[in-house]
Amino acid sequence: MATEKKIDKSNEVFIKINESYEKFSKGQKLLADYIRENYDKAAFLTAAKLGSVVGVSESTVVRFAAALDYQGYPDFQKALEEMVRNKLNSIQRMEVAYGRISQSEILSTVLQSDADKIKLTLEHIDKKAFDTAIDILLHAKHIYVLGIRSCMPLANFLSFYLNMIFDNVHLIQTSSASEIFEQMIRISQEDAIIGISFPRYSVRTLKAMEFANNRNAKVITLTDSIHSPMNLYSSCNLIARSDMASIVDSLVAPLSVINAMVVALCMKKQNQVVNTLETLEEIWDEYQVYSNDEINFAEENMSIKNSYLEKGI
Repeated sequence: MATEKKIDKSNEVFIKINESYEKFSKGQKLLADYIRENYDKAAFLTAAKLGSVVGVSESTVVRFAAALDYQGYPDFQKALEEMVRNKLNSIQRMEVAYGRISQSEILSTVLQSDADKIKLTLEHIDKKAFDTAIDILLHAKHIYVLGIRSCMPLANFLSFYLNMIFDNVHLIQTSSASEIFEQMIRISQEDAIIGISFPRYSVRTLKAMEFANNRNAKVITLTDSIHSPMNLYSSCNLIARSDMASIVDSLVAPLSVINAMVVALCMKKQNQVVNTLETLEEIWDEYQVYSNDEINFAEENMSIKNSYLEKGI
């Protein structure tokens, strides 16, 4: 038997392996030993690939997952992914990803993976929680939006559109932890905050959620799992699947959930949104916020040139 790593007893996969090890067949024991030593890599292998690496058949891998009381290999693999989600550093992510994707397959694999994440999110998201989040935002006196590091673009995107719907939106700037609390100093039970965080989870975002909860504000989280630490202080959890392709966080599914939130809010406040957009159009035209496109510029330049030619200049 391979030398065992120190096992976290809170992890169900290792617990199940320990409880069933003596009943395993020879091939299943080889799989168990490999997973104990290399669970971070096993989580990203197909059943066929895992069998090939360990030296057993694909059917043995499938039976191994069933022996651990998982509904199938995908269910078992999902449990492994939960283990490593927060434990892989950037270099390990790249090693795992490039170890399983050939250069020619990267485009199709990543796009298909993103599509799968949206599909899984649609299948499992709590629609009642989504409706609750919309209701909270509609009745909040002030809305705070927070996302750090790779989640910052999501927070910027959400706050941009919320500002077109509400006049009480605050995008929290995150250059330092102390500045976060300074911007939230007046948050109260009449307010709401949306915290966005995906692995690796931001401690600063978590502390901000705790602060808001202590002030009795309504806390909405957008994160990847019911086990996410972001849910500790939230009253409404929106779960969207995320993943990594090499060192890049895949946040396509969370962005789709944000799009759905914006559309739902617009539908609830149609008159206000229409008035805001009409006012903005007038301002954009008056102050020439949006210039003509290149084709128009080309046409104008040609018209000027022809005018000069006609005048003999």
